[in-house]
Amino acid sequence: MAHPMQLGFQDATSPIMEELLHFHDHALMIVFLISTLVLYIITLMLTTKLTHTSTMDAQEVETVWTILPAIILILIALPSLRILYMMDEINSPLLTVKTMGHQWYWSYEYTDYEDLNFDSYMIPTTDLKPGELRLLEVDNRVVLPMEITIRMLISSEDVLHSWTIPSMGLKTDAVPGRLNQATLMSTRPGLYYGQCSEICGSNHSFMPIVLELVPLKYFENWSSSML
Repeated sequence: MAHPMQLGFQDATSPIMEELLHFHDHALMIVFLISTLVLYIITLMLTTKLTHTSTMDAQEVETVWTILPAIILILIALPSLRILYMMDEINSPLLTVKTMGHQWYWSYEYTDYEDLNFDSYMIPTTDLKPGELRLLEVDNRVVLPMEITIRMLISSEDVLHSWTIPSMGLKTDAVPGRLNQATLMSTRPGLYYGQCSEICGSNHSFMPIVLELVPLKYFENWSSSML
């Protein structure tokens, strides 16, 4: 859950988000080192006299500053491609949930069950209970089991939407006439909040998403009560 004055990412909940955070730190360190080196060289040029003019034509120096950026790009590209393939790979999901975007609410259907579906609307500010979050609470939370690979099928029935859960590293567009899919797995129970991150209309900011990740036995009890 994000908090005021937060400068970094939310705590990772899924293995994919953990990899994304590691890659962010990896790339940020490379950018920091490059920026420090460039600032150091600029400072030297402005504060010292140029005494070794022969280095301006040195073939060795030109070779180094050509090969070194290529190596740096490889060090950034390889982890990036690895994570990209991990995000798109789905291995034997044990549960499939279909998500449909509407103006302006979400509909969910548990396709492995015969008749388990519901709409999820934002709770108006006047109806909030103590402790509930304004503009983020919904009347029907998406209850899912933790530590299980879940496939989310995401689409829309009207305009473009985007199903986004920052703490899980999920951001998938809901496109009318197209069925996109994403992998979801939580390593711990809890409530995880998200919103539609596509500018889909006047009530774009009022399409919250609330995932409630619980142990499998509690999920089975919930699904039985909903049927």
